[in-house]
Amino acid sequence: MKKSIVRLNVNGETYELRVDHNALLLNVLRDQLGLTGAKYGCGLGKCGACTVLLDGAPVNACLILAVQVDGRKITTIEGLADSDRLHPVQQAFVEHGAMQCGFCTPGMVLAGKSLLDREPHPDEGEVREAIEGNLCRCTGYTKIVEAILSLSKE
Repeated sequence: MKKSIVRLNVNGETYELRVDHNALLLNVLRDQLGLTGAKYGCGLGKCGACTVLLDGAPVNACLILAVQVDGRKITTIEGLADSDRLHPVQQAFVEHGAMQCGFCTPGMVLAGKSLLDREPHPDEGEVREAIEGNLCRCTGYTKIVEAILSLSKE
């Protein structure tokens, strides 16, 4: 298998990695960097369990080759908290009971963060649109939407 060297900025740290040409970003994050917050769900980009932020925008890491993101900025759920302090979106999820099993939570949190970064006061429809690529089997989405809306800056 042909290999390439890629340089990834993940959670503010630069890594130079040797990867197979067909290595998925999700697998590189999980297997080479030990960042397991992004989950393998469907492998088709339909569930959002593998969501990461690529240059601030949510993407499905199961659909992107690591060589495609050479030199780009990637943020995983592990990169949000500041030491022992949760990111405000993470804290809102805790306060609003917006997670149950936790499988979808990293993707939901990152989708919410991305939305709030580009639109500080979204309405409910914008929140629902921002998380529509992330499936949750436990919460019914109400608490997730409430958590994100609670951070709306007016």
